[in-house]
Amino acid sequence: MTCVIGSEQLRRPAAAALRILVVAGAYWLGGRIGFTERVIVDGSVVTPLWPPTGIALTALLWRGISVWPGILIGALATIATIGTVSVEALAILAGNTLAPVSAYLMLRIAGFRPALDRLRDGVALVFLGALAGMTISATAGAGTLVVSGSLAAHDFWTIWAAWWAGDAMGVLVVTPMLLVLRSTVRPEVKREFFWTEAVVLAVVAFAVAWAATRTESSLLFLVFPVLIWAALRYQLAGSAPCTLLISVLAVTAATSGQGPFEDRSMLETMALLQALNGACALTGLLLGALVTEQLAVRRRIEEACVALAGVVDQLAPGETAHLWPLPGGPSSEGEEPLRRA
Repeated sequence: MTCVIGSEQLRRPAAAALRILVVAGAYWLGGRIGFTERVIVDGSVVTPLWPPTGIALTALLWRGISVWPGILIGALATIATIGTVSVEALAILAGNTLAPVSAYLMLRIAGFRPALDRLRDGVALVFLGALAGMTISATAGAGTLVVSGSLAAHDFWTIWAAWWAGDAMGVLVVTPMLLVLRSTVRPEVKREFFWTEAVVLAVVAFAVAWAATRTESSLLFLVFPVLIWAALRYQLAGSAPCTLLISVLAVTAATSGQGPFEDRSMLETMALLQALNGACALTGLLLGALVTEQLAVRRRIEEACVALAGVVDQLAPGETAHLWPLPGGPSSEGEEPLRRA
């Protein structure tokens, strides 16, 4: 018994250390991906989409506050791969760690559910997880650059806005996508059309997003019908991948100056890009959560009606046979679910 208890006590710290290392590795990998599409704004490097914030918040939602050292280690490794770890870098490191931790704590207080099956969960992720939480990292980053002399004071708000938007987009785009992978909520689509429609949706989403972000004409609005289609038919499982796809194609087009981003100043490009990414993320996330919630309510109402009909049928056998398609009774397919007596 003593040996069993001893081995169990050893496994727990080992498992915790492994989770921290996995979070650190995922954060670092997300940072490397984010830096592939960086831009220069007023002499400072910013990323239009910063995936590590979404990865960090998702890790906290999955495993709790105990994995915060992994965020710290991953942020430190990310900074070390692009420059020296100075005192200024440590301040930025603290901001990058505190931002997702603060966002997680606010979401916990708000009663957030990672399944994102309620509209209130989508609203909480947008306003608490992304918009409010990421002000910490943006303030720490831009403020540190000003204090160190790397950034002029009058450029503080420009860099702050770009930093905040990139971190917020990481939460709005990456976190829903990762949460979907572990969600127990499945989209309600008839099985015979599930994969066929999914393939068609994927092809149409890529074609429309590519055309909208590569054509000089202002056709960015074309992506919204696709997002609505994905959310209505597949809920968050459809809207989250579509949002990620659109955001990635938009970021690559913006950083290379293609399509509607051609011949624009960097500030105009960043404003247009973040407006598009923000609108897509809000549309897909909130509509997907709303549809999921409404379907769940309808399902509970139907279950309650069937249960009530069963009770009535026990009290008055045969009286409800012509009103409700009870289990074991006649199939409701091809018949009206409710007929007037």
